[in-house]
Amino acid sequence: MRGRCRICGTPAPIHLGVCLSCIRRRPEETLPYLREAHRAAREEFRLPPAPPNSPDGASCGLCARECRIGEGEMGYCGLRTVREGKLVHVAGTPERGFLHWYRDPLPTNCVADWVCAGHTKRGYHNLAVFYASCSLDCLFCQNWHFRTMSPEEGILSAQDLADKATGRTFCVCFFGGDPSSQMPHALASGKLLAERGVAVCWETSGQASPELMDRAVELSLGSGGTVKFDLKAYDEVLHLALTGSSNRASLENFRRAGARFRERSAPPLVVASTLLVPGYVDAEEVGRIARFIAEVDPRIPYSLLAFHPDFFLYDLPTTSRGHALEAVGVAHSAGLEEVRVGNIHLLS
Repeated sequence: MRGRCRICGTPAPIHLGVCLSCIRRRPEETLPYLREAHRAAREEFRLPPAPPNSPDGASCGLCARECRIGEGEMGYCGLRTVREGKLVHVAGTPERGFLHWYRDPLPTNCVADWVCAGHTKRGYHNLAVFYASCSLDCLFCQNWHFRTMSPEEGILSAQDLADKATGRTFCVCFFGGDPSSQMPHALASGKLLAERGVAVCWETSGQASPELMDRAVELSLGSGGTVKFDLKAYDEVLHLALTGSSNRASLENFRRAGARFRERSAPPLVVASTLLVPGYVDAEEVGRIARFIAEVDPRIPYSLLAFHPDFFLYDLPTTSRGHALEAVGVAHSAGLEEVRVGNIHLLS
């Protein structure tokens, strides 16, 4: 780490400017610095620093940001505005999805690849759908380049996207960015693909509204797909530090989806993952997340992902092998039955 914590002076990433110890022990003191870090990160891409909350604004309702958008304002994800009192969707409707897609040969580097049905389907492919928007502001984002895209680069209707499937398309995965801010498009596309026998999967932070998240789970259950929840942190202030937002919606959506795990455990309906961010998502934090997962259902598979420095946390190291092994140990100790480390080639 090249910077110093603005509160205690110990090493911390330059952009974030606060250390894990202060986040945990002096959370109120860290909040101004955390908000400033995310304001600066979003300003660089001309995105609102916080969800708009105009008293007479139009409510979007798609995700946990709960934007109330006033005349001429932009929603947190950058895809909605209000003109002449009406909510205008730049993208994210069944008619307009802002994304790019590609065919990814199976087996692929999927969060759930070691337990999902796709890892046995050599000769088939996954239709990878990368949504170019997000309802979080992860400072470590590994796919941050979506912020540089403009809608003119990739607009497809749900029908057009579904038509990209071929006889060798085994599954589709909606990720990004995150599908949460474009769920109407993803759900419409997923329904059309499921009707063609394609397994519908999701890779998400779980920030979609409860109603839409429930529909996503139902679509995966019926089609043989998997909902992969990225649980970034259990501590709410740490989650805010890393993503700019609370994790309450993520945990509640995971709890509700995980309660349905018993309806189909093979291939698993629900899988959890956590990125092992050095200096922040330590074994203690993994233990908290793992205990939460185990309370929901200890059979839910848990993937611990190795980190590499990117975006605004460019001055962190990669995840060490010791960090990963310790995290696996505490996850097992919490009662989880299926734990693995992903992206092992990144471990230092």
